[in-house]
Amino acid sequence: MKISRRSFVKTGLAASAALAATSLLGTACTPAVPGKKVKAKRVIIFTFDGIRVDGLAQANTPNIDSLIATGSASFLTRDVMPSITLPNYTSHLLGAGPEVHGVVDNSWTMDNIKLPAVETDQDGYFPSVFKVLHDAGIKTAYYWNWLPLINPINQKWLDDKLSSEENDYATLCDRAMEFIAANRDQKMFMFLYDVWTDVMGHRHQWMSPEYIKSIEDDDAQVGRVIDFLKKEGLYEDSHLMFISDHGGIGYGHGGTTPEEMTVPWIISGPGIKKGFTIEESNNTVNTASTVLRLFGLDQPLAWTGEVPTSIFE
Repeated sequence: MKISRRSFVKTGLAASAALAATSLLGTACTPAVPGKKVKAKRVIIFTFDGIRVDGLAQANTPNIDSLIATGSASFLTRDVMPSITLPNYTSHLLGAGPEVHGVVDNSWTMDNIKLPAVETDQDGYFPSVFKVLHDAGIKTAYYWNWLPLINPINQKWLDDKLSSEENDYATLCDRAMEFIAANRDQKMFMFLYDVWTDVMGHRHQWMSPEYIKSIEDDDAQVGRVIDFLKKEGLYEDSHLMFISDHGGIGYGHGGTTPEEMTVPWIISGPGIKKGFTIEESNNTVNTASTVLRLFGLDQPLAWTGEVPTSIFE
């Protein structure tokens, strides 16, 4: 049995208690694993690059707000370092930090590896959530508009993919809805990313009116997808997540301030607590682990992510 670093001490204490219970009752019950009863049909991750928690709070985002109201949300989720895009999205999707998967900066390519991953597939890639899901017969899709983002992902595990211009989240959302409609009866996992919020932060400063408006514009696209799911009768059995990679301060990010190192992390769907604020420690490496738990799958041994189990009803 895999022992997580969070549960190590608790496991030791529980073992002592179990021995005592066995001596008194003759048998010991196996405790339930939180989230094991959840069997996801589809999981969709919406993500905007460079979202500060207070930026999301200041923006008018009725659709993301609806996910918060109907699900569980962390407003203290910690990035991995450095607080830049490629290491953090790679950590979201590969279930481990840069010290494990080896993506330590935004320049990572298969021809520019500074730190080898601790484990790779036959093509040289660290195992991603897409590989585990694809191996289990679950459809996968990846939509993005910052071209280097996909570099650490072995694309042969993707059933659908599309890149677009950096200010064109709408086209990606259109393609996502087409894929959902074409595979409505299939289990699926979808990653739906927009870079424009980060571009506005770099161009106009984080927390500027332009940055806030970019969040609001992206929220409207999220609303289009949610409305589509409801119209097609697919909303009630969908898990929807909202994540980000880092925050920002001034015109940039990459440092260790709370504004750069803290991001929102939201999940809504069947079996998830409603209107719940996650208070336990959470990190970007936990996203892939949570996705696999939703589908009832075990994670690779090389992963270090953990599931914030308080989210489950």
